[in-house]
Amino acid sequence: MSALPTKRDEAWRYADLKLLADIWQDMPAPEQVTVKAGESMARQISEIPTIGNGVAIANLDVIIEDGATFTLHLLAMNAQYGRINIKTTLGKGSHFELGGAILGSGDQTLEIVTETIHAKPDATSNQVVRSVLGGKSTGTFMGKVHVARDAQRTDAAQSVKSMLLDRSATANSKPELEIFADDVLCAHGATVGELDKEALFYMASRGLDPEKAKRLMLQAFIDDAFVSAGDNVRDTIESKALAVLEALS
Repeated sequence: MSALPTKRDEAWRYADLKLLADIWQDMPAPEQVTVKAGESMARQISEIPTIGNGVAIANLDVIIEDGATFTLHLLAMNAQYGRINIKTTLGKGSHFELGGAILGSGDQTLEIVTETIHAKPDATSNQVVRSVLGGKSTGTFMGKVHVARDAQRTDAAQSVKSMLLDRSATANSKPELEIFADDVLCAHGATVGELDKEALFYMASRGLDPEKAKRLMLQAFIDDAFVSAGDNVRDTIESKALAVLEALS
């Protein structure tokens, strides 16, 4: 077992280290996931496994072989400290699709941390994360994309947006690109904002209850993260997310 991280460790800068200290020895080893060449696999994490002491951790180490596709949808919520770690290594011509939502309230600390390694040419990755944060909660996305020297024609994108329902909530976004190849198309963007008051006023002026209008706007906001999900997965994961949004709004 490695030593307990400190705030100097970049990947743990925003973590709740006090809660982690008591359960660090129980931290799970990464689950190994391999998507065979030419195949497709879809996974979802809508409940982060609880370790104890209010801490929930999910940890995946994914290998996507040549020409394969891996689609992953995540929900980070319902834990005092919740963290989802995803390390993904892509083969030639493979694709990684990630959609995630962070829904925080009270004094929760919730994190999605990804490391995406484009090891071979012609691979693509797309990561979409949306956060809705109320109370004194903290939501963090840290996403590192590494493009190896031989991984020409890589196409990688990250889109991270956060919605603060209270000024006391905190959103941290740190998309990062580390590129050693010449012929690549890589982009990332991160924004933090609040609900559009003019849009809420417009919906209310058309007879829509203000609380319902707020919920609809939040639902539309997080829907971006689950566009790539199949109908069954989308219905399941969104129903869980909407139950939390009801309480947040």
